[in-house]
Amino acid sequence: MPQLEASPAIDFHSETYKDAYSRINAIVIEGEQEANDNYIKLAELLPDHKDELIGLSKMELRHMKGFQACGRNLQVTPDMEFARKFFAGLHRNFQEAAAQGRTVTCLLIQSLIIECFAIAAYNIYIPVADDFARKITEGVVKDEYSHLNFGEKWLKAHFEESKAELEQANRQNLPLVWRMLNEVEADAKILGMEKDALVEDFMIAYGEALSNIGFSPRELMRLSAYGLASV
Repeated sequence: MPQLEASPAIDFHSETYKDAYSRINAIVIEGEQEANDNYIKLAELLPDHKDELIGLSKMELRHMKGFQACGRNLQVTPDMEFARKFFAGLHRNFQEAAAQGRTVTCLLIQSLIIECFAIAAYNIYIPVADDFARKITEGVVKDEYSHLNFGEKWLKAHFEESKAELEQANRQNLPLVWRMLNEVEADAKILGMEKDALVEDFMIAYGEALSNIGFSPRELMRLSAYGLASV
């Protein structure tokens, strides 16, 4: 077999890398904090599943601490203000849905969109990460699949009565994902992560989740199209 051409080595300690990493690292820290808060809120909305959801929230906090350690390892201070603005749209939509008791929308945002976004980003990042961050991220991504599985199982069990709200929530929130990917494209590239690969991995994970819940291939194409024009 022909040998693959080695990609140029990434300098994890260059100022350019550390500057980009300050924002990417902040995004994953904030994402895990948001997930923790969201699962605590979901535990209130779904009291029958409280123990499982609180367990997921605690897992997200452990992930957050792991990613904080990744930043310290490279002597990078995460830009948390940037990260909070980055998640502001999804955060606002989740909070509004929770306040109105729209559990299905909350599950789509956290258990499908955010988890699939995380899975895509972590899978693309692992091959280009420094050794310390790779070990942390490999452990985290295994957990994220179990979080995705909770949302899939609940929504599948309640598919017929949830379908209309799922479609509305997808229409409202999927375009935000494309804006977020565009916003982070330059920094991700410096870390060795190509936007096209991020989009592809996200769409595969998100499409599989929607399929597992009960949407047909034709419906999946329609659902996936929202916001794609902005990619």
